Amino acid sequence: MMAGLFRKVYDWLIRTFWAQEMEVTMIGLQNAGKTSLLRVLSGGEFTVDSIPTVGVNMKRVVRGNVTLKCWDLGGQPRFRTMWERYCRGVNSIVFIVDIADLPLIPKAKDELHALMSRESLMGIPLLVLGNKTDLDEKLSVDELIDELDLKSIQGREVSCYGISAKEETNLRAVVDFLMKWRTIQ
Repeated sequence: MMAGLFRKVYDWLIRTFWAQEMEVTMIGLQNAGKTSLLRVLSGGEFTVDSIPTVGVNMKRVVRGNVTLKCWDLGGQPRFRTMWERYCRGVNSIVFIVDIADLPLIPKAKDELHALMSRESLMGIPLLVLGNKTDLDEKLSVDELIDELDLKSIQGREVSCYGISAKEETNLRAVVDFLMKWRTIQ
């Protein structure tokens, strides 16, 4: 009984004094896999028939004493005007690209660069994820870096990984990147 009480008090102290909450915004064009990635990161199952996000969705992902408050924004053209507002003041921005949808890569580049040029977002770390590495016809990470011209984005940390939300490939690297920025606000 005493051990159970001690554990409850200890957990409360950790949550109260040492727990950290981070905010992360996940953006990208429609069907890039933002919602699927968030579902898998939060411990859920990957589903093929994911319903497109309409507007904004928020989900919490808990890792140790850190809670990632993840904003998942719709990628359809009518929702892209909201991206900047939800990216302001976050610990990091995650831009997800469907690396198998080659015709949409130039549009993804345009949207990313327009957003990253906003003064209100200066200094916020950017993680670009090339999703759907499990498919045959796709860009490599190096090709994605070139196609999106990521090396020209200045004034922030920029990283790029290839992932598969479906096969849960490289998700540990995603979480590690996000946790790296937990002290920045």
